Amino acid sequence: MKYLIVGLGNIGREYDGTRHNIGFRVLDAFAKASNISFEDKRYGFVAKTRVKNAELVLLKPSTYMNLSGNAVRYWLQQEHIPVENLLVVVDDLSLPVGTIRIKPAGSAAGHNGLRHIEQMLSTQAYARLKFGIGNDFPRGSQIDFVLGPFSPEDEKVVDERAQVAVEAIKAFALSGLPFAMNHYNGK
Repeated sequence: MKYLIVGLGNIGREYDGTRHNIGFRVLDAFAKASNISFEDKRYGFVAKTRVKNAELVLLKPSTYMNLSGNAVRYWLQQEHIPVENLLVVVDDLSLPVGTIRIKPAGSAAGHNGLRHIEQMLSTQAYARLKFGIGNDFPRGSQIDFVLGPFSPEDEKVVDERAQVAVEAIKAFALSGLPFAMNHYNGK
C-alpha cells in the first residue's frame, strides 16, 4: 500500500520554528529517524520511504499554508494514492501543547490549510493528525501566537511529542486508521 503523509507549514526562514509549522517539524523528525532527506519537487519537498510493506510519500508543500490543497491534489494524482491513504499533519490551537489527536475526517475548524485541501479534493473525508500548539495568547493576538516560536519549556515537549507523532504515522500506514486512533489520541 502507498500513503501520502502531508505536513502543513509555510516555507521560508521567517517561519522556521513557528507553531504553525508543526507539520513540517513532524515530517522532519520522521525523515531524520528514517535517515532520508527531502528533495525539492513540484509543489513541495518530497521524501519517500518504506515501513515494512507500506510505501510512504512524505510531502511538505511549498505552496504556503493557504494553498496546500494544490500540492496535496497533485501528489495524490502523481503517485496514484487514494484519498483514504492520505494523512495530513496539522497544528491545532484547541489542543494543549504536544497533545496528539487523529481523526478520520472533519471540518477545517477555521484552519486555512485544511480548508484549501477540502476545496481542492471536494471532500472532508481524509485523515488528519492534529498536533496541539496550545492557545495561551492574549485576545486579538492569535496570528502573532501561531506564527511565533514555542517557549523553551514547550520546545522540549514538542521534541518529545514529535517522536510520538512519527510512531502514530507509522501505525496509520501499517495497522490502519482505527488502530492509530485508538493508540495515539490524547496520549
